[in-house]
Amino acid sequence: MENSDTQENTQNNTSGCKSGFVALIGRPNVGKSTLMNKLIGQKIAITSNKPQTTRGRIRTVLTLEEGQIVFLDTPGIHKSRNKLGEYMVNVAEHTLEEADVILWLVEPTDYIGAGERHIIEQLKKVRTPILLVINKTDTVSRDDVFRFIDIYRKELDFQEIVPVSALKGHNTEELIQCIFKYLPMGPAFFDEDTITDQPMRQVVAELIREKALRLLEEEIPHGIAVSIEGMKEQKKICHIDAVIVCEKDSHKGIIIGKGGQMLKKIGSAARREIEAMLEMQVNLKLWVKVKKDWRDSDYLLKNFGYDRKDISGS
Repeated sequence: MENSDTQENTQNNTSGCKSGFVALIGRPNVGKSTLMNKLIGQKIAITSNKPQTTRGRIRTVLTLEEGQIVFLDTPGIHKSRNKLGEYMVNVAEHTLEEADVILWLVEPTDYIGAGERHIIEQLKKVRTPILLVINKTDTVSRDDVFRFIDIYRKELDFQEIVPVSALKGHNTEELIQCIFKYLPMGPAFFDEDTITDQPMRQVVAELIREKALRLLEEEIPHGIAVSIEGMKEQKKICHIDAVIVCEKDSHKGIIIGKGGQMLKKIGSAARREIEAMLEMQVNLKLWVKVKKDWRDSDYLLKNFGYDRKDISGS
């Protein structure tokens, strides 16, 4: 009798909660990763001012009294030029099929270009509730925001249109409440203290790649990947061996820099952030290797965590 009461109470506790998967989609550099980090209150996805920063699908978890939201941050939808690009676009478009709610992020503009038109055509195929999120509203006037809302409203039947500033945190609480309106009832998928299901090695690799993205020249970032060769804790110090992989010998020289200065800058910036995340001292060692045309190699893409066979899994 006591066991059945406990079971009944558990059912009652979960019956009033909502949970579901929310996909963030949009063109490159519209602020998807910045918004997701802001919504969960912690940095998981890397950000930069360069497009196509996110390469894979990143899952993060927000647990509140109302329920649990599992965010799926996706690569920007763009025209692919190699196998890595194809992988990124496939990840983004496949995520639409498994989400309970879709957040489409756009920039505050009255111009709807070819990239947005392509996304609109993809969204017309799904029956999932779609929330249009107009990001970067801190860069335009209030009247302009209303004008942009009217323009986009004619393109698709959105459940909600929510203007936000991911950078400033404006209207993000309202966005969370809008999301909960369209999530199904059900128990949580993850423990309440879970922030992401990403392996720590992957998070560390992405943090190193972010620092490289921010410090290196324009032509190099898309051609680099980061591989964690070793990561172990000894005497309250985390020892990490990582390799930055590039496509050309000339790029290797730029990444290392004169007297190794650029590589030291990347390492120092990454180490500080990794230490803050792990809450312990970090000994980070970086190397640079050349793997020509790795973005078109199925074998190397899989080695660096971009396995196309995993797109439909999880």
